[in-house]
Amino acid sequence: MPTDLQWHLVQTVTPPEWLIADIQQLAPQISGHYLAQLLWQRGICDPQTIPGFLDPNHYQPTSPSAFGAEMTTAIQRLIQARDRNQKVVIWGDFDADGITATAVLWDGLGQFFAQNHSLTYTIPNRLTGSHGLNQPGIERLAAQGYQLIVTCDTGSTNLSEIEYARELGLDVIITDHHTLPPERPPVTAIINPRYLPADHPLAHLSGVAVAYKLVEALYTALPQVPQQPLNHLLDLVAIGLIADLVALKGDCRYLAQHGIQHLQQQLTQRTRPGIATLLELCKRNGDRPTDISFGLGPRINAVSRIHGEASFCVELLTSTDPVRCRQLAEETELANTRRKSLQKDVLKQVTRQLEHLDLSITSVIVLSDPQWPVGVLGLVAGQIAQTYGRPTILLNEETVPKNGEVRLARGSARSVNQIDLYQLVDRQAPLLTSFGGHPFAAGLSLPIANIPLLVEGINQHARQQQATEPAAVVQADLAITLAELATDGGRSLFKELKLLEPCGMGNPVPKLLIRNCWFEQVWNKNICDRKGNKVQYIKTTFQICDTSFDRGFPGLWWGHYKEEIPPGPCDAVVELDFNAYEKRYEVRLEAVRPAAENLTPTLESPIVDWRQNHHKADPHQDVLVMNHCPNSWSTVQHWAKQAQTTGKTLAVAYEDADAPDPVAVWKQLVGMAKSLARREKSVSLALLEASLNIGPQALQMGLESLGVFGFAVHSEDQQIRIKVNPSAQGDASVDRQMDRQQAILQFVDALREEQFQQQYFQTVSVDVMGRIIAERQSPDREIR
Repeated sequence: MPTDLQWHLVQTVTPPEWLIADIQQLAPQISGHYLAQLLWQRGICDPQTIPGFLDPNHYQPTSPSAFGAEMTTAIQRLIQARDRNQKVVIWGDFDADGITATAVLWDGLGQFFAQNHSLTYTIPNRLTGSHGLNQPGIERLAAQGYQLIVTCDTGSTNLSEIEYARELGLDVIITDHHTLPPERPPVTAIINPRYLPADHPLAHLSGVAVAYKLVEALYTALPQVPQQPLNHLLDLVAIGLIADLVALKGDCRYLAQHGIQHLQQQLTQRTRPGIATLLELCKRNGDRPTDISFGLGPRINAVSRIHGEASFCVELLTSTDPVRCRQLAEETELANTRRKSLQKDVLKQVTRQLEHLDLSITSVIVLSDPQWPVGVLGLVAGQIAQTYGRPTILLNEETVPKNGEVRLARGSARSVNQIDLYQLVDRQAPLLTSFGGHPFAAGLSLPIANIPLLVEGINQHARQQQATEPAAVVQADLAITLAELATDGGRSLFKELKLLEPCGMGNPVPKLLIRNCWFEQVWNKNICDRKGNKVQYIKTTFQICDTSFDRGFPGLWWGHYKEEIPPGPCDAVVELDFNAYEKRYEVRLEAVRPAAENLTPTLESPIVDWRQNHHKADPHQDVLVMNHCPNSWSTVQHWAKQAQTTGKTLAVAYEDADAPDPVAVWKQLVGMAKSLARREKSVSLALLEASLNIGPQALQMGLESLGVFGFAVHSEDQQIRIKVNPSAQGDASVDRQMDRQQAILQFVDALREEQFQQQYFQTVSVDVMGRIIAERQSPDREIR
């Protein structure tokens, strides 16, 4: 286990009375105080959007026409294929998002095309293939007479495969949400939310949600054709959305909320007997996002992790034959049980390898082994990343090269602490044979001989990005007593926190800190599979107690032994949950340690994160809003000191923005210098910084560089005046040209360094921000 585990309690912030009142108006049955505190801390406090956030019936969903000409062209091509009776194939992916996306298109497009006649689907094998299109599969489809490929959750960067499909006469419509190539691929249409602005309500759609939007647009274009209502697909959409790593905001949240409402009806209406049977097998009701994230999602993913082939999962999710669905659901359940056992075995082996790794000089963990099964490496990498506070890459090494080529290592990467893993791995692209994914999860392959180079390169780049040593962080959102938690069996607090659901990136499940507690009736056992066989996967059950309440409250700890719970007084971080099988409220233990007097130091003035939910702050509230992204720790410290001095809450509210091209900024600066010199006007440094969107250091370097271009810059009291030196501007000597090139390079380098720092501050969590400031702040020390 890591020795640098840090505990941190989000600063308690008193929410405004209007926020509590708004919540109580929407949900009169709750107190609203805990929910208001969490919403305020997370920047979800715009009076105009709170109703739609808490209740999907108050939200106005976005039309698929927001995708513009790409969606229009995609629908036109689908209608053409239908009118000409052309054969269409859905090309899906093998994870839960890709499987449900395939199912959505299978059911949705199946209202317009004859299934198994003019419409079929194909999904790559996880163990023998990879994500995305491939040439052998395209060649096979062309030979079978298919003329249109519609991808889901994949395909954006498969440029050579798309070109190959065109050569064979197949058109391609891409529906995807993964990283885009530098230029638009040569496809009929590409529906990808990454083309939209970052604050667009469709910007965070996962693969299944993009597929749903395509079907929605087709329903709108041909409203008389479908026999099933569009909302028949929403339970599938909810499963894929919640199982994938996307921010559940905007239309994502809306679709997930409505989808869960449909999902919870399956146990009674059984319109999808496969889903209903899976819910029964995992002892879930379908009314909670956790029923997906801990129930349906892992089981759907387990099929390809264990068997490689996952196509039968689409049949499981879409078939109406209860007997066939029962058979497929039981196969899925056995695959998930096997997955748990393999995951535990690999976790033990990885942990043993880590004992020989010097973590003090390791920013990214990269490990490989020929015995590790590829299917569970992503799960174990996620566990290691969370435990050790470092991005983690785990690889399986081929023992025999395929087709006489070099031996490859294939595996998965997972990130932590807001570190952009995609950017880190992409910098090592020359070492890789394949790569794709998200900022927080990715898959890759490379020659085994390149692994040492990958380790060196990715760690060097990560160290340049990090301001502090990586550390695993245990974060709590609210400090409560057992009396607050357990009154009426946990029902009141559970109902209040449930209004935050569905939780995800930017809106995590609330973590509750219980101080000075202790544990009773602690016991652990191996779980069993459907056949009664014990599986090497542990869960520990207990009663948690403190002095505020006269009895214990039930809980469990997955994957841990009873010996790991310390004796005596403890601090515990838990999540409150409802056990549908036991019909009771209980806590899931997330972290525990011997009781401590203090958590990690924090600022006296709290910081809240409004970046993901940007809005205009109420000027009457005691909030200091940081609207512009800083480029140094000294700037952050200045804001923190200002908030502390005025007794205000510091709200980090700057938005993500694309960094301008440094050369273009230089040209803009030269143009402004010419204009100022011609008009003989002075201008403030602050106005120049704002106009150019650069910081003071880059601006200073730019003003100095203007000198070799014949400009004389005079500065006084934060104002500058620029004049032209005609003789200097007319100097065209070789030495002068070299000086000018060097001046431009110095400015470009300064601006790029500044932009690099801003990229860090756009993603660093406010908890890390507050912790670094608190640890380093002193009257005679400045953070740099």
